[in-house]
Amino acid sequence: IVSVMTLTVLAYERYIRVVHARVIDFSWSWRAITYIWLYSLAWTGAPLLGWNHYTLEIHGLGCSLDWRSKEPNDASFVLFFFLGCLVAPVVIMAYCYGHILYAIRMLRCVEDLQTVQVIKILRYEKKVAKMCFLMITTFFICWMPYAVVSLLMAYGYGHLITPTVAIVPSFFAKSSTAYNPVIYIFMIRKFRRCLLQLFCVRLLKFQRSLKDRPVEESEKPIRPIVMSQKAGDKPKKKVTFSSSSVIFIITNDDTQPIEDGTKHTGTKVNIIQVKPL
Repeated sequence: IVSVMTLTVLAYERYIRVVHARVIDFSWSWRAITYIWLYSLAWTGAPLLGWNHYTLEIHGLGCSLDWRSKEPNDASFVLFFFLGCLVAPVVIMAYCYGHILYAIRMLRCVEDLQTVQVIKILRYEKKVAKMCFLMITTFFICWMPYAVVSLLMAYGYGHLITPTVAIVPSFFAKSSTAYNPVIYIFMIRKFRRCLLQLFCVRLLKFQRSLKDRPVEESEKPIRPIVMSQKAGDKPKKKVTFSSSSVIFIITNDDTQPIEDGTKHTGTKVNIIQVKPL
């Protein structure tokens, strides 16, 4: 219900924008979203309050309205539900897009009299209207088989519907939410640009986290941890540890530091490496 009412509001917004040239502000959008959810909660909450009720669908994998019930209370809810959540949105969207197509056709006739900026705006609005129309068409293609199956059960033809036949329209209807992002990617350049920017930022953050990650113990350079030096000319001894051996570096030079990869001229260095057992 939220999906179909959102598409209805989008069609009305395109109608106001293209036909009446009015700009929709931020507060109008938030009020529209609030009304959509309140309207949907009213219809989905009514069965919890006793006007129809929820039960398992024929395939047993999900809950829905009791389409088969012949009680006047349940049958009246099914009738008003289809009028309020299917027929009325379709009529509103058909009215809005009919006027949009008529307005675009009239504007095309006087396109030579418009400025370049106005022509660009009109083309953009036309493109957005096409995208919304494609979203609505995709939504109804996905949901119409489920609506037909539900109506057949509501009007006494449920014996024709098997669980295998009922489960395909149900899953096909739920897949409608996956198609809108694909439509956005193919029809909105700004959406594609923002999506690429988002992925690039995530990739850069991941690469930076790999670079800034501390080095593991096995990769740390060897450094002296024990040092002993005796007076006189006795050699100075440094002991270092690595993951695979113990290394003793013995030198007679008291002034030059011992570093890996550094050449010491005139200094005698004895290295003894002891492998662990």
